[in-house]
Amino acid sequence: MSSDSQIALFIDGANLYTTAKALGFGINYDRLLKEFQSRGTLVRAFYYTTIIEDPENLSIRPLLDWLDYNGHTVVTKVAKEYFDANGRRKIKGSMDIELTVDAMELAERIDEMVLVSGDGDFRPLVEAMQRRGVRVTVISTISSQPPMIADELRRQADVFTDLIELRPLIARELPTRSADLARPSSSVHRGAETKIISSP
Repeated sequence: MSSDSQIALFIDGANLYTTAKALGFGINYDRLLKEFQSRGTLVRAFYYTTIIEDPENLSIRPLLDWLDYNGHTVVTKVAKEYFDANGRRKIKGSMDIELTVDAMELAERIDEMVLVSGDGDFRPLVEAMQRRGVRVTVISTISSQPPMIADELRRQADVFTDLIELRPLIARELPTRSADLARPSSSVHRGAETKIISSP
């Protein structure tokens, strides 16, 4: 990426969490944002996630608030809850359409799209962005078993970056006990849950 590139970052929150967990590390969202700000002009950094409206599952809210106040555009949607034929509670939620609409709206204003997801459903979006002259980098991993990225998405991308390669730049360091007491707290993502630990 050239330093004068207009870049937009699209983070599939649940997918990033699952991928990082498979690789054994957490994400420091402040470092992640700064990494892409250093690569060009970051026009927008989107973070997408569904929310379950249940008192037991509201622990993601501190993370979303932190992201909102620290340079990310947070896009959320309430997940739909239903019961299957056997009476089991199921949760359904996808942010694919919201991410796609936002990307297409920005296509004329950016040179590069960075998609943090391995979801193969995004392959047509990547192709559509490329037809509009946008270079697309996809970040996921093939270092896990099984790989977290769909093969068709990896093939369509202009550049594929394995998340493991970014680990030294964006990983959240686990605090020592003494450092944890000395530093202010903020939230970090743990999938559908967020725990309050030291600054991201």
